[in-house]
Amino acid sequence: MASISGVRIVGSGLIGTSIALGLAKHAVAVDLVDKDPRSQNLAHDLAMASSVEKPELVIFALPSQHLPMVIEAEYALNPHSTFIDIGSIKSNPLLVVSSSKLPLAQFVATHPMAGREIGGPESARGDLFEGRTWVLTPAGSSPESIALAKEVVELLGASVIEMEALEHDRAVAAISHLPQIVSSLLAKQLENLPDSWLALSGQGLRDTVRIAGSDPALWQEIISMNRKEISPVLHSLIEDLVAFEKLLNSDDENAPAIGDVIEEGRVGRSRIPGKHGGKARNYSYLPIVIPDAPGNLAAIFNICAQIEVNVEDLSIEHSPGQLTGLITLGLSSEDAEKLSSHLIAHGWNVHPVRK
Repeated sequence: MASISGVRIVGSGLIGTSIALGLAKHAVAVDLVDKDPRSQNLAHDLAMASSVEKPELVIFALPSQHLPMVIEAEYALNPHSTFIDIGSIKSNPLLVVSSSKLPLAQFVATHPMAGREIGGPESARGDLFEGRTWVLTPAGSSPESIALAKEVVELLGASVIEMEALEHDRAVAAISHLPQIVSSLLAKQLENLPDSWLALSGQGLRDTVRIAGSDPALWQEIISMNRKEISPVLHSLIEDLVAFEKLLNSDDENAPAIGDVIEEGRVGRSRIPGKHGGKARNYSYLPIVIPDAPGNLAAIFNICAQIEVNVEDLSIEHSPGQLTGLITLGLSSEDAEKLSSHLIAHGWNVHPVRK
C-alpha cells in the first residue's frame, strides 16, 4: 500500500492518464483536470478518478508552454502540495517556477523517458513507465518534495535518475530529439514515391519511421525549446551525411569505408542499455525452431520459469501457413547455455547460441 493517498493531475493526455491508471492500481486516489472536456471525461472514466481534496502531489502533465497558464491557479488551490512536471525540457520549467509564486522547494522538475507515437487518453497504459527511467532534476527542491516525487515514480514502476537540468537537455537532444527529426525527415522522403515502391516496404523502414507518426504540435514545441542543444548534434549528423555522400561519389577503392560506417552504427546501437534502462548488456541469442501449434511458445516460457532463467529480449519470425516458427531469445550468456542444454535434453529443436 502506498503512503501517498491523493494526487491531482493537470492534463489528461497520454502521460497524465497513464500516470492515473498506474497509480489507481496502488489504490491512490486520483483527480484529473483538462481544458478539453472530452479528454478529461474519458480519462476520468478510464482511471475511475474522483475529486481529491488537499492532494499531496500535483502533477503538471501538459506541454511546457502551458505551464505559465496554470501554475498560479494550481498553487493557490493547493498551497501545501508538492508539484512536479513531466515536460521533455527541464531548463524551461525551472525558469517558469522561479518567476511564479510557487516556491522552488515545493517543485521537482521531472521527465519520464517513456511515451508512444500516438497521444491522447485513449492511448494511455497503466504499465507505460514500468522498467523505464524517470529523470529528476531537483534544483532547489526540498528533501520532502524529492522523496514524494521518488515515491510516485517508483509506484509507477520506473527507475529514478537524478540529473542537472542542462545535462538532461543535452542528453535528450541526442537520444530523443535527434531521432525524432531523423525519422520525420526520412518519412518525408516517402511522400512522392510511387505506391508500387511503397508496397515493397519491409520492417526495417517501418521501424525507422515509426516515431514519424508523432504529434506535430507537441514536437514543434519540444524542438523549438531545445534548439540550442539540438543544433550541435544535428550538425554532427550532417557532417557524417556529407562524408558518406562523398564516399558514394568516389571510386570503388573506398567501398570498404562504407562498411566501416555500417559497423560504427552497429557498435553505437550495441551501447543502448537493456530493457531496464540500466547498464548496457551483451546478450547471447538462442534460436529455437518450434512447430506452429498452440501452447508451444507458452511451454518455452514455463520452462524458463522452472529452471530460473531470465529472458531479456524476444523476437518471433513466422509466415502465414508456415508449419514452423523461429523464436529467438535474448539472455545472459550463462542463461543461454543453461536453457539450450535443458531444451536439447528434452527434444526441442535448438540451434547454436550466437553472441
